[in-house]
Amino acid sequence: MAIKQTTDKTTTQPDTTTEAKPFSFSRFFNRNGHEKETAPAPAKPVGPPKTVWREYFESAVVTVIMALFGMTFIVQAVKVPTGSMQNTIMIGDHLLVNKFIFAPGESAPFLPQREIRRGDIIVFKYPGNPFEPERDDRPENRPILTNYVKRVIGLPGDRIRLDGNTVIVNDHVIPEHRIEATDHNRKDPLEIKNDPDRKPDELYNVYYKPGYPDNSEYRRNEYTAFRGKDELIVPPGSYFVMGDNRNNSEDSRYWGFVPRDLVIGRAMFVYWSYDESAPPTDWGILFDFIVNTRWSRTGTFVK
Repeated sequence: MAIKQTTDKTTTQPDTTTEAKPFSFSRFFNRNGHEKETAPAPAKPVGPPKTVWREYFESAVVTVIMALFGMTFIVQAVKVPTGSMQNTIMIGDHLLVNKFIFAPGESAPFLPQREIRRGDIIVFKYPGNPFEPERDDRPENRPILTNYVKRVIGLPGDRIRLDGNTVIVNDHVIPEHRIEATDHNRKDPLEIKNDPDRKPDELYNVYYKPGYPDNSEYRRNEYTAFRGKDELIVPPGSYFVMGDNRNNSEDSRYWGFVPRDLVIGRAMFVYWSYDESAPPTDWGILFDFIVNTRWSRTGTFVK
């Protein structure tokens, strides 16, 4: 019996399926949809490793440069050693001064700069006393070298007149909140005697000693800027300034005006305040620092 042998021939078809690849924008925009081969990045030169001391030195140099830049153009720290601005600013207050806000010349509209305004508390270099030059021989009161802190009362072109305890600018009374206080000529704050209710337009406080001669005495003294005049006119590029402690402040009433180029900046806030009137303790400097620091004044804005 013959057996018919059959062979099962199977044909192998080529695999036309491809593996799915994730979508890529770079492959989509490249020609023919093929990714562009990128050359390997050049190897960085290998040098000697930096020592720890060199890294510390470089960091210190960068820090010093940034600090000098900030102190030159942006902020400056000053200490208040006298009581001419009490109780607005206390003896022993350490202030940060904004040097950028009054930068001279035109500024871009998006920069936080402006002109000096009436009522601003400014820090400036003491211009000297042309009427009593012998007073400038004191080591703590050197012209140009000593920094003063006062409040701006008169702007360029303003007419300044004093009538008792009232300050009149351009025939208008300046709305100041006048407080009676006693200055004991010590380093402690003024003792408040009478603090009347503040009126809505009174933006800042000034302090007068009860029963003390009023501002008219400055017009009678030949060693003052008034020198018998009833009125002063602030010259261009200058400012008339006064301390808030009106009966214990050497200011424009005594030595005249502050030129614009001597203005350092605007007093911003108290970053540290130390009560210099407090007696030292027997527990050391660190304990005195903790106990005698006026923590409630730290971070307060000057206004």
